[in-house]
Amino acid sequence: MTQDLPHSLSPQDSLVAVMIAISASDENIRTAELLKIQVALNNLPIFAEYDTDRLQVISQIVFDLFEQEDGLAALFGLVREGLDERLYETAYALACDVAAADGSLAEPELRLLEEIRYELNIDRLHAAGIEWGARARHMV
Repeated sequence: MTQDLPHSLSPQDSLVAVMIAISASDENIRTAELLKIQVALNNLPIFAEYDTDRLQVISQIVFDLFEQEDGLAALFGLVREGLDERLYETAYALACDVAAADGSLAEPELRLLEEIRYELNIDRLHAAGIEWGARARHMV
């Protein structure tokens, strides 16, 4: 099945893949998380030219990878290949926002956020600031 995957993702596809992955990590994609992804696609400058029809394609890639034994490693390989390093913190910030969108963080989401920090080499101090900002934006 890995042969059917694209060899690379665009930077926007990579950001979408991270958002979908964090939403799907607890096997319960919530409406608040989907709305957060849609808001990002509609409002962030990096998505200004993005074809939102790609959302379904990227979602399917993420779901297919999650079913494979080494799928998470393959996902991170695609994401790192598709993103400039300057967008790594953006990817982490979007993941934090999606994870926090429903007001709670499940253990699988926390583990995936940790993995994203590691895979994208996010400085711990920067990660703490990003996490604090996401928490502050989603307080109820």
